[in-house]
This record gives sequence, structure tokens and C-alpha cells, in this order.
Amino acid sequence: MTREPDFNKMTLSYIFAPDGRPPPMSERTQLCTLDEITDLVHGFYARVRADGILGPIFDARIDDWPTHLATMVRFWSSLLIGAGTYRGSPMSAHVALPGLQAELFQRWLALFHETTASLENHTMARRAEDYAQRIARSLWFGYQINRNPEQPPSEIPHG
Repeated sequence: MTREPDFNKMTLSYIFAPDGRPPPMSERTQLCTLDEITDLVHGFYARVRADGILGPIFDARIDDWPTHLATMVRFWSSLLIGAGTYRGSPMSAHVALPGLQAELFQRWLALFHETTASLENHTMARRAEDYAQRIARSLWFGYQINRNPEQPPSEIPHG
């Protein structure tokens, strides 16, 4: 019998491969540099802030953008190169938000894709895209399960 993941305690292990294992450390440390990750994060959140749909949602909740960006660099560094510098639970912050919809996650993914498409390091871009898909799906499922535990969660529409 398989156990459902506890989305309230989502950690980076839920984002890695389906078996919960990250790629080998040697593969991760050679994937990209911290500067490339910083460019990814800053480029992505510049798009988010400029977006007419997501921008107001993020701006209403993030008071200190430099601190948030630094946190996100630690998060993505921990995923992409195994830096181990991120400590936190992204699920709790997202479950607390009122009125999230699958289309917002779809928009988040579209902006992320625009960002990764502009990166020169295509291997890093593909890995980041894969993680972003898993992150969005995990957060959306966790959000639905916490808000409506009796309803089966729906997927994020593609497109």
C-alpha cells in the first residue's frame, strides 16, 4: 500500500525524481553556477512582478523583495546544485493564500518557461523546467487537499 505524501510537510524530496532521490551530486554540481541560478531567479521574478495577473498577487504578499529573491536563490540552488542552503516549507505559505486557482499555476509555469527559454545553459533550463512542473503540481495538489480534503485534486491544465 502506497502512502500519500504529506503536502503540509513538503520538502525538496517531493520535487526530485518520483522515487524522491535527487540526481547524483556530481551531476548536480556541474549543472550550473550560482550566478546562473541567480539570473534565473531574478529574471523569473522580474517577469512575475511585471505580469498583470501574478504581479499584484505577489506584490500584495511580499514586503521585502530582496529577501524573497535571496530565499528563492537558496531554494533553486538547493534543487539544482545540491547547495543545501534552503530551509523552509513552501507548502504552508501557499496553502494560506485565499482563492488560488489552477490557472494561476499555469500562468506561473508559462512565465517560468519564458525565463528558461532565454537561458544560455540549456541543460540547466531543462532541469529547472522539470522541477518547476513538479513544484507547481505539488503546490496545487497540496493546496486543494488542504482546502477541500473530500474532493479529489485536479491537475493544472496544459496549454
